[in-house]
Amino acid sequence: MFRWSNVFKWVSATFMVMVLSGCGYNTLQSTDEDIKATWAEVLNQYQRRADLVPNLVNVVKGYAAHEEDVFISVTEARARVGAIQATPELINDEAAFQKFIAAQGELTGAISRLLLVAENYPQLKADGLFRDLQAQLEGTENRITVARNRYIAAVKTYNVTVRSFPSNLTAMLFGFQTKPTFTVENEAAIARPPTVDFSKPAPAPAAPPAPAPAPAAPAGSDASGSLSPGY
Repeated sequence: MFRWSNVFKWVSATFMVMVLSGCGYNTLQSTDEDIKATWAEVLNQYQRRADLVPNLVNVVKGYAAHEEDVFISVTEARARVGAIQATPELINDEAAFQKFIAAQGELTGAISRLLLVAENYPQLKADGLFRDLQAQLEGTENRITVARNRYIAAVKTYNVTVRSFPSNLTAMLFGFQTKPTFTVENEAAIARPPTVDFSKPAPAPAAPPAPAPAPAAPAGSDASGSLSPGY
C-alpha cells in the first residue's frame, strides 16, 4: 500500500540536506576537523621541542656549569609548559589556550638565552652532541612554524563561516563557536625561533686598559732619581 507519509519523510529529509548544505553545515564540519588536525600537529611539535630541552641543558652544563640562572630559567619554563594539560580541548577554551601559548613563548625565550650562552664557549660549539641537538631543535622550530600557520589558516576559514550569514544561523543551531587563534603579540613572540649562528667565532675579549703613565720626577732630581746638589 502506497503511503504518502513515507514520501513526505523522504522529501523532508532531502530538503533538510539541501538546506544544511546551503547554510554552511558541511563547511563548518570540514573546517572544524581541519582545526583539530592542525592543532594536534602543533601540540606534537611543541612536545617534541620540550623533549629536547633536558638533553640540551645537560650538554651545555658540561661546559658552562656556572651559568646556573640560565639553566633554572629553561627548566622552570619547561615545567610551566608541562603543567598545562595540552589536549585538543584547549581550542575550545580561550583563556586556557592563551595561557598555553604564553607559556610556550616563555620557553622560546629561555631556549634562546641558553643557546646564546654557547657563543661564549668554543669547545661547546664544537661538541658533536650539542650540534646535533641544535640541528634537531632548529628543525622542530621550523615544523612548529608550519603547523602553527596551518592552524591559523584553518581557524580563519572556520571563524569566517561561523560569523557569516546564513551559516551563522547553522552555527548557532548546532553549537559551532569561534575558535581561538594566535594574536599578533603572542604570534610574534613564538614565531621567532631561537637560532644561533655557530659559524661565527665568539666575540674577542675586550683589550686590557693601557697602563697608567709613570709619575713625573720631582723637581731638583736627575734621571736616576738622586737629588742634584743645591750649589
